[in-house]
Amino acid sequence: MSSSAAVHAGAGLVSCATDSKNITALHSIVPESMFINYNNDIDLINAINKSDVIVIGPGLGENANALSILKKVILNTTVRHFVIIDGSAITLVSEQPELKKILSTRKTIYTPHQMEWQRLSGMKISEQKPSKNILKQQELAATIVLKKYHTTIYHINDAPSQLEIGGPYMSTGGMGDTLTGIIAAFLGQFHFKDYEKVIDAAVYAHSALAQKLASSKYVVLPTDIIRELQSFMRIYALRS
Repeated sequence: MSSSAAVHAGAGLVSCATDSKNITALHSIVPESMFINYNNDIDLINAINKSDVIVIGPGLGENANALSILKKVILNTTVRHFVIIDGSAITLVSEQPELKKILSTRKTIYTPHQMEWQRLSGMKISEQKPSKNILKQQELAATIVLKKYHTTIYHINDAPSQLEIGGPYMSTGGMGDTLTGIIAAFLGQFHFKDYEKVIDAAVYAHSALAQKLASSKYVVLPTDIIRELQSFMRIYALRS
């Protein structure tokens, strides 16, 4: 879903690193995405070197092999990369202080839901107040997209942003993976000096499109959003 969302949001060349057993499923759903066997170190590192934006986490898992892949990816990023840490990668990073330290020197974006934020920050959900979230975000030296009702984005240099749109109709598995793909696509194509505004725009677009679709749907699926992304972005591109 992250790969598909990135393609439909205009990322251009998208490569999906996954197990070789997933290649048929990947190309049947996202034929535009290139395939990389994430167990092939040479291909994986070459792909990282050629990329501007790295997403890791969706579908990765939390076993020893997943941790090994995560370490290889992070160790081969540079300060020029945008690195989006999502899904199971958040849990793995939360247990690896050395990876947190490396990521604090990158343009890192964590996209946790509240339980993942609990693991990464060490704060129980009941303790996740804005002031405490800001302190932990500054400690991590990264942007935090805290996914919840009215998602809050904690920035490195700016005040937090909070969405006033979105709703329970978005509570479906894969919704966060789709958001991650949109953020990656926006960062890859909109080269603003203040990239955190690009992140704000991506998060807003995801929820705005979901809200639009909710006017005629009881539940909005991630695939609904992906399917409508091209038309939605075209409308706003013409307005600007």
